[in-house]
Amino acid sequence: MSLIGEERKNFILNQLNLEGKVKTNELVDKLGVSSESIRRYLEELEAENKLKRVYGGAVKINLSREEPSHLKREVLHADEKRRIGRAAATLVEDNDVIFIDDGSTTLQIIEYLLNKKQITVLTNSVAALYLLIDYKNKELFSGDIFFIGGKVSSEQSRVVGALAEKMVENFYADKAFISIDGMMLDKGITSFDEERGQLAQKLMAHAKSSIVVTDSSKFGLVQFYKIADLKHIDMIVSDVPAPKEWEEELAHKDVAWITAN
Repeated sequence: MSLIGEERKNFILNQLNLEGKVKTNELVDKLGVSSESIRRYLEELEAENKLKRVYGGAVKINLSREEPSHLKREVLHADEKRRIGRAAATLVEDNDVIFIDDGSTTLQIIEYLLNKKQITVLTNSVAALYLLIDYKNKELFSGDIFFIGGKVSSEQSRVVGALAEKMVENFYADKAFISIDGMMLDKGITSFDEERGQLAQKLMAHAKSSIVVTDSSKFGLVQFYKIADLKHIDMIVSDVPAPKEWEEELAHKDVAWITAN
């Protein structure tokens, strides 16, 4: 494949991240090539498992409408999540109060908090709680730990529901670190589960800064429950730079973007 061909395929993938779908006739106009060429590019990208062809174009692959279990989420895109967690932890300052939700990406932040002084962590994640307790008992973590209680989801290793939301109302944090299941410019950030999404909304409302941590597999996807529009987010930390087509709108909405190294 020539360089120009690879550039065209990258353009198609960027459009998928932006819109969640592409249409063959629109790609013909935008790229100035034949419909046969577009179909060939889509076939190649489908063979690479980067999209799914449908009548008249293609859509971004959404392998499941159901949330994977916590154990499965931990191993998906593990390297990217570690890098994101490390980058997100640099935003935490000594004496901060932070919310960490139940995401497998936000879980990666904890390891990089050990050199911080007097951090207060509030979390609804059972996995995060165990990890913090272990570090605390080993005298590696010097801060305070608050567990957000309520209805326990054993499969997802988290607490959600009305009791958890009510507890969050009693606290205010400097930063809320939120994980997501989908993100698009016009549809905002979304979650598989409405109870999890509602708790994320509460965490964001009770924090000075709302920080989304996500790998690029979530771009261009829309899931069941809308958490928030992008204008309500202060910062996004991801493993890749923002899609070029997003940059102007992100700047307009005053959303900062951090790329993890």
